[in-house]
Amino acid sequence: MASMAARTTTRTGARVGVGRTGERLGDGRSRARAPVRWTAARASMETSDWNAGCDVGRAVTAARGKTTRRGDRARAESSASPVARATGSDVLANWKGAKLKPLGYSVLAGLLIYLIPTPAGVTVKAWNLLAVFVATIVGIITNPLPLGAVAMIGLGVSMTAGILPFSAAFSAFSSEIPWLIALAFFLARGFIKTGLGNRIAYQIVSLFGKSTLGLTYSLVFSEALLAPAIPSLAARAGGIFLPLAKALCVACGSDPANGTEKKMGAYVMTTMFQTSTISSGMFITAMAANPLSVNLAASITGITISWAQWAIGALVPGLVCLILTPLILYVLYPPEVKESPEAPAKAKEELAALGPMSLDEKIMAGALTLTVGLWVFGSKFGIGSVAAALCGLTILLVSGVITWKECLAEGPAWDTLVWFAALIAMAGYLNTFGLIPAFSAGVVNVVSGLGLAWQPAFVIITLVYFYSHYMFASGAAHIGAMYSAFLSVLIACGAPPLVSALVLGILSNVMGCTTHYGIGSAPPFFGAGYVPLATWWKIGFGMSIVYITCFLGIGFPWWKILGYW
Repeated sequence: MASMAARTTTRTGARVGVGRTGERLGDGRSRARAPVRWTAARASMETSDWNAGCDVGRAVTAARGKTTRRGDRARAESSASPVARATGSDVLANWKGAKLKPLGYSVLAGLLIYLIPTPAGVTVKAWNLLAVFVATIVGIITNPLPLGAVAMIGLGVSMTAGILPFSAAFSAFSSEIPWLIALAFFLARGFIKTGLGNRIAYQIVSLFGKSTLGLTYSLVFSEALLAPAIPSLAARAGGIFLPLAKALCVACGSDPANGTEKKMGAYVMTTMFQTSTISSGMFITAMAANPLSVNLAASITGITISWAQWAIGALVPGLVCLILTPLILYVLYPPEVKESPEAPAKAKEELAALGPMSLDEKIMAGALTLTVGLWVFGSKFGIGSVAAALCGLTILLVSGVITWKECLAEGPAWDTLVWFAALIAMAGYLNTFGLIPAFSAGVVNVVSGLGLAWQPAFVIITLVYFYSHYMFASGAAHIGAMYSAFLSVLIACGAPPLVSALVLGILSNVMGCTTHYGIGSAPPFFGAGYVPLATWWKIGFGMSIVYITCFLGIGFPWWKILGYW
């Protein structure tokens, strides 16, 4: 018994980790303790206690095993649906496609137009195209995908639905303006790459660089001075002043690629675009479609507006707008850097550091001079704006100043080409299918039936004509579709013919301020990436109120003094 107790004690001690002279600790060390006197009775008691403990342990283990198995089954059953939900969440979290909420807005806008019964006098095809056009515009505004992708989807829907054939959907890709804008981006790359842009920008900063406002005014009035000499607004804005403005902003540390667009560039680009719509309306030769207004006015009123009549009539309200616009935007959309008194001195230091012009700069300057010269005088030799830009690009490619690979990498150029051409095509066929003429006739009938005096009728007609430009991607298309009808109703209401023709002609340019696609200068300045789309539209609408107020409120007294009415 004693030997069995000793063996049991040894087993017990081994099981509980207790030795005769020490207690085993959790880290493997022994803690000294007083020797224990073991007896047979104590050994027997501990043996029975151990057996009882083993029985309890086995019972507890069994119970735990059952509980564990039941818990595992419960967890397996209850986790089935959460796993599925987690998988769905993972799909949304890892979604790489379009932004779904903006895409939903775009689709919903198109469906709402589509579900409205087709109005009398409008064909089903025209109404369906309007639904696709509105959905595309909403998609371009909400931006579920890049602008070019949204436009291509719009064209795809219009072709799949049988609204437009391929030849119609892609007809505007043979239009001059989208290609001219793309070519302007390529020229701008060479302008900046060679350092010529920086050299000119530093020169401007050295003269006017004490404030951002001063720099902006120097650009605004430089563009206005060139406006009557270059009839292509897209060429003037995209080929000359976009590269210059971008080089100036980058030289001053404002670059969207670095997240510093608000430092100066957002204000400069917005102001340059807004004022370009004013300068293009101040001269017959400042925008290619202005002569169309003159011809249509002559056929309706018998009055041929001369270059001087147009320029003098637009002079005072136009100058007021050119002066006010930078100031208003300076308050509403201010640059982060407003004053830089040390900038002129630093600019002179940078100019000195640049040293003499490099060969690439000289080639770039020569190519740009040739291009601008052909834009001004090329019409006398039968050379159009696109041909002139291609002459300049050819020099740059052949000389290696820029490479075709760099042109292919100019993403904004190709994106702008795609979405702008797509919108021109859809807007053009809205007119071809009869929607725009039906809209014009409806407005004319309503206003004529009101029996208003010519003054309130003039305001209503002008506002409708102006804000209907949201449906157009071209000033020329708008003039061709609506100018004659609206001018006719103004004259029928008793408005002065010369003033009516002049106001509609000028505002056919200014109304381009509202969107990023409504006039030739919008795509290049917007495509520079300095201003968010929603901000662009908000500023455009706000400034449109200022411009209409100036041209009507200041214009009428001025035209009275001139004897226009």
